[in-house]
Amino acid sequence: MLQSRAMGYLVKIQKVERPTNRSYYLNFPVALAEALTVKKGEKFEWLVEDKNTLLLLRLRRSKPRKLNQAKRNRQNRRP
Repeated sequence: MLQSRAMGYLVKIQKVERPTNRSYYLNFPVALAEALTVKKGEKFEWLVEDKNTLLLLRLRRSKPRKLNQAKRNRQNRRP
């Protein structure tokens, strides 16, 4: 049975203050965007679970990526 392994990315929140607007920005790491095949303009939604936990949900679900045969063989050999 395969075990889920969480992957984390450290990001900093940037605060931008303009005369007419105050915003906070989070950068989305390129490695993560590429792994998830995020496209420019794609829509996501933030869900607040509690003060310490935010969930980022893709609004249009994408199909799961299929593993190639070599990766499947390596995973099947693991105890």
